[in-house]
Amino acid sequence: MLADSHCHLNYEGLVEQQQAVLARARGRGVTAMLNIATRESEWDAVLATAEAEPDVWASVGIHPHEVDRHPYVDTARLVERTQHPRVVGIGESGLDYHYDHSDRERQQASFRAHIAACRETQLPLIVHTRDAEEDTLAILADEMGKGAYPGVIHCFTASGGFADRALALGFYISISGIVTFKNARDIQETAVRLPIERLLIETDAPFLAPVPHRGRPGEPGFVADTCRFLADLRGEAPEMLAERTAANFHTLFTKTLA
Repeated sequence: MLADSHCHLNYEGLVEQQQAVLARARGRGVTAMLNIATRESEWDAVLATAEAEPDVWASVGIHPHEVDRHPYVDTARLVERTQHPRVVGIGESGLDYHYDHSDRERQQASFRAHIAACRETQLPLIVHTRDAEEDTLAILADEMGKGAYPGVIHCFTASGGFADRALALGFYISISGIVTFKNARDIQETAVRLPIERLLIETDAPFLAPVPHRGRPGEPGFVADTCRFLADLRGEAPEMLAERTAANFHTLFTKTLA
C-alpha cells in the first residue's frame, strides 16, 4: 500500500505509455497517485486521467515557471475548477528563484492567489520552492495568519530549518527520489527526523528517478524504491512506512476518501 503524492502522468515520457505505467505502479503496490497540473492548458487532460482511473486524482494550479503566461488565473478561477470531485489539491504553486522564468513579484502574487483558493476550499496547497526559502516561508506564515489552510512542501530539497518552520505551520513534507542520491546528505539528515505523521513520499515522475533507476524517466511505481531507501535510512520497516505515508496522503487529501 503506497501513495505517490506527486506525479505528472500526462507529461512526455509517461503519457505515451500511460496504461503500462499505471499497471507497473499497481503491480508494485501503489494504490493512490496524485496527478499534478502546472499550467492551465494541462487541466483538462490531467482531470481526464483522474476521471478514468479510480486510483488517480488531480490538482489544478500554475507552476511558478508558468506565472507570466497566466496573468488571468486568479483565486476564483482556481476555486471554480476545484468543484470537480476528482480535484483534490491546488498547485503546484510557489516560488522558484533558481531559474527566474517568471517575474518574482508575479510569482508571489500567484502564490497568494493559490493560497486564498486553498483557504476558501480547504483543499491542500501543493508548494514548489527552490532557492526561495525565506520568501516562501514569509508568505506561508503571513497567509496562515489570515486563516488556516492545509498543505504540503512537495519534493523537499530545502534546509532543515525550513522543514522545522513548515512543520510548525502545520505542513506535511513530501520526500522524492532525490533522497536516494549520493550527494543528498542534507536532505537525508532532515528526512531521518521528520515526524512520521507528517511524512509523504512522491516520485515527481517523469523526473528524479531514484536509485537504481537513475537516467530513466521516473514512474509512480518507483515510489516503492524511495520508500525502501527512506525506511532503511530511518530504521523503519518498509511495509510500515508505506502504509503510514499512504494513510497520511488520504489524511491530507481528504477528498480522496469521498
